[in-house]
Amino acid sequence: MGFGIQAYLTPPDGLALPSEPPPPSLPRVTALLDYGSGNLRSVHRALLKVGANVRVVQRPGDIGDARGLVLPGVGAFDDCIHSLRQQELLEASRDFIASGRSFLGICVGYQALFESSEEFNSCAVGLGIFRGKVVRFPHQPGLKVPQIGWNQLEIVQPDCPLYRGIASGSYVYFVHSFFPQPTDESIIATRTEYGGRFASSVWRDNVFATQFHPEKSQQVGLQLLRNFVELTGER
Repeated sequence: MGFGIQAYLTPPDGLALPSEPPPPSLPRVTALLDYGSGNLRSVHRALLKVGANVRVVQRPGDIGDARGLVLPGVGAFDDCIHSLRQQELLEASRDFIASGRSFLGICVGYQALFESSEEFNSCAVGLGIFRGKVVRFPHQPGLKVPQIGWNQLEIVQPDCPLYRGIASGSYVYFVHSFFPQPTDESIIATRTEYGGRFASSVWRDNVFATQFHPEKSQQVGLQLLRNFVELTGER
């Protein structure tokens, strides 16, 4: 399936979106890392809407028995890494992932999973869960950077549990100038077209991450978060 480079400011007319069943009552905890990210509250609200039992975490000891961990993020790669390190949440995130429990990175929280970034001549070292670096969109005539608005997902791993009930071609909301280039392309769960095809989400084992913002992606985004919350009870 080919997708154009246009990012839409509003969902296109006639877009089929998954229905929203009543959120389940889930006693298991989903930890949400609070390191000063600007989208913390919107992610928190969205998780609550899909029935998550959310614990906002500022220290490693607060993660405790959480079955899922969400790393949100907007802004710069270096700021994210430095703040996580200052609060001792960088190593705590690595330990959580190593435990086999479900992890979700969003936007800069996705980029932080990689080794390094080209943003602002970054010298910060990422989590290194995946090999690869974060790069900027290319300079092309007519290509607006940052990408702000709605764009399509091409699901290249249809068995990825994060995309249960979500059709390839669904629209989600992006706000970014940079994106990861995974060395191992087998981890790419979705691709999106914008000045070329890029990895808009990844999946390996218990680690999921999206460049787009599910908390801003209306029913598609809520379905994705609902899937993640349900996964926390399966691991």
